[in-house]
Amino acid sequence: MFHPAGMPLERGWVGRIEGDEVVHLASQTLQHLFTGGGTARDHARYPLAGVELLVPLPSPPSIRVFDASGSFEFANPAAVVGPDARVGHPPGSPIAVDAGLAGLVGPETVVAVCPVARLRATALAPPKDRDFAIALGPWFTTTDEAPERPTVRVTGAEPAASVFDWEGARRYAAENTKLRVGDLLLAPAAVVVDLPLAARVSVDVDGLGELRFALESP
Repeated sequence: MFHPAGMPLERGWVGRIEGDEVVHLASQTLQHLFTGGGTARDHARYPLAGVELLVPLPSPPSIRVFDASGSFEFANPAAVVGPDARVGHPPGSPIAVDAGLAGLVGPETVVAVCPVARLRATALAPPKDRDFAIALGPWFTTTDEAPERPTVRVTGAEPAASVFDWEGARRYAAENTKLRVGDLLLAPAAVVVDLPLAARVSVDVDGLGELRFALESP
């Protein structure tokens, strides 16, 4: 999702990154795009340097966060923020970030992946320690274009590869319920790092883009 610099839009436009350009697509949201088969008519082209990137999926129907055992917990869709966000956090608590990948559920499979950072206020007891911010972006990459073992690099931490069975997770999540296009599955964190309270953070994933955000004092 994006809008041209200097022309802010309430919701933004769906776009496709092609080199140093963004192609405006004739689709209201990513959910509409993938429900319609993942293609839409092209509109105008804009220089990537001349647009502002927005959160690629501002209102996911649900978020499931998986752990290494294959189990999951639900997270707060209202906590999702986009690239270059200034993130408020609970006062007086150290902050940690769990960084890795999010998968976008399509009509029949996980159709795209994206860098994600889930913030935790470590002085608070679960689940309120992790209820305030999930940074997502800068864009989704379709699974057929994404690397199989992307490396996650986070400010102040050793890089690590992210490997996850997206289809196994999707099948498990769908047992005895119905998934919707746009549901998010978060892989177990590839990198976990403590953050200074005034940190500017970069989550850079090979082949999938760089997600940047900053902590803002409450």
